Amino acid sequence: MPRRLAAIVAGDIVGYSRLMEIDEEGTHIRMKRIQRDLIEPSIAEHHGRLVKTTGDGFIAIFDSPVEAVRCGIVIQQNMSGRNASLPKDHWIEYRIGVNLGDVIIEDDDIYGDGVNVAVRLESIADPGEVYISGGIYEQIKHKLVCGYESLGDRKVKNITDPVRVYRVLPDPGALSRARTRRETILIILLSLILLGGAGGTLWYLLRLPYQTATDRLSAQAPPQIADTAPRVALKKEATQPAPPSPAATDQPSAPQTQPSASVGVGPAARTTKEAALQAPPAPSPREPEMSMLRGGVFMMGSNEDFTEKPVHQVTIKPFAISRYPISVREWNQCAAANACSFVATGNDDAPVTNVSWSDAKQFAAWLAGVTHKAYRLPSEAEWEYAARGGTQTRYWWGDEFQAGMANCKNCADVAAAQQPIKVGSFKPNPFGLYDMGGGVDQWVEDCWHRSYHGAPSDGSAWVDGDCSSHVIRSGSWKNDQRYVRPANRDSYDTNVRYPTHGFRVALSP
Repeated sequence: MPRRLAAIVAGDIVGYSRLMEIDEEGTHIRMKRIQRDLIEPSIAEHHGRLVKTTGDGFIAIFDSPVEAVRCGIVIQQNMSGRNASLPKDHWIEYRIGVNLGDVIIEDDDIYGDGVNVAVRLESIADPGEVYISGGIYEQIKHKLVCGYESLGDRKVKNITDPVRVYRVLPDPGALSRARTRRETILIILLSLILLGGAGGTLWYLLRLPYQTATDRLSAQAPPQIADTAPRVALKKEATQPAPPSPAATDQPSAPQTQPSASVGVGPAARTTKEAALQAPPAPSPREPEMSMLRGGVFMMGSNEDFTEKPVHQVTIKPFAISRYPISVREWNQCAAANACSFVATGNDDAPVTNVSWSDAKQFAAWLAGVTHKAYRLPSEAEWEYAARGGTQTRYWWGDEFQAGMANCKNCADVAAAQQPIKVGSFKPNPFGLYDMGGGVDQWVEDCWHRSYHGAPSDGSAWVDGDCSSHVIRSGSWKNDQRYVRPANRDSYDTNVRYPTHGFRVALSP
């Protein structure tokens, strides 16, 4: 039988039986959607192959250990965002194990100790974690921007030799910060104990001669009433009026001089005020191109997915929205002003990516501050109203998908890339807006809710409840045509960056 060396990824849902008991139909639907929208695309994007699903889990193989671990990290981070808006007892959490081993390959399955070790690593992993074997660690330890915590050699079921196990830390500084914090706490506690002991000893040594002298005096003289005269005199002395200040007399006070602040040294020095007057003014930022929409009434949502129900009527007030998603060039203006957290790379005219919801809010706040205009993120209702362009069909151009209308996976004759193509490369919708579907996922203001039950009908952002995750719209160049629909919606963790996430801004009149 054919054999090959491969990186094997094994994943399994924690507490699957308990979840099915709580909500059998809902758990099954959620699990199928996760498999369709997350597990399968993530494996494919990292050049792996899904070998099989196991009801509540999966097994995949990769040529590259680096891509295998990257895939595991992406799945776990995405699941963290999906769970954020749910009660903890409804969370779907995966354990993931990754191993490098020699496997026997058949058409629909793989076999061998390499697979068994990956499955055993998955079984001992904590919920939401990725555990890797020593063989994987040796291949990736200097190739990924993440940290690793050694868990030592573990004896696992039906495997003769112990397996060296590492826990993957997506934040490379997490372990060192935790260790530093623990060490600092221990040092503080030890210092307090030592200081307490030293202080008690010192107090006793200082107190001893004083106490001895007091006891000796008490034995030699009877007790006397204390003389209060010195204390009275001190009080009278303290209440004497203070001498008048120079400002209260007719005598002029001595002039006081203060050196002026200056820039530079010597005769050529200039005052700070002069330097400020001569400094060139800061350049004004290039504002996004905005399209003013009149507002109106439309039916929001669809019956294609539970999260898009119920379809409901919403009234939208007039507002402006950026004609294109925010580009790399526009984002880097904010980064150059030290108001945004990172410098974006790639084509200046492409949408900025790898942006968290908090990053998008940071950009909108900076833009509002420097332009003195009320820039913000659009509400979810405003975004869908703008994306529909006055239509109520499945896509803004009709009910059937048409190739070449959006930058999505297999939707156009555009090669897959690490970055979406230039904004405005496809036709605008009837409102003159570009890339309102495909291109880049787009953050909106709203907190994530599982459905539209209780949603506002006035077009405002729905921000009550747990806001640990927020709504994203549009789909991206790495998602298929299902995500391009104006009604499609999803969520992600508020503070987590993801490679396909971007945004556009809105403006109230």
